[in-house]
Amino acid sequence: MISKRQIIEVIEAMPEEEFTDVELVIEEIVLLEKIKKGLAAMEKSEVLSEDQVDKLSEEW
Repeated sequence: MISKRQIIEVIEAMPEEEFTDVELVIEEIVLLEKIKKGLAAMEKSEVLSEDQVDKLSEEW
C-alpha cells in the first residue's frame, strides 16, 4: 500500500493543468500503487522472466 506521503508527492509532482480532471489524479495514484506492487513482486521473485513468458505462450 502506498503511503499518504507518497500520494502527496505524486500530486505535488503533477503539472497544474492535470488538476482539471480528478480522474487523472486518481489514475496517477493507481499507477503508483501498481508500480509499487510490481516492484515488491520482483523482490520476492514472484514474476516471470521474458523467456519464461515466451515459453508459456508457445505452450498455449
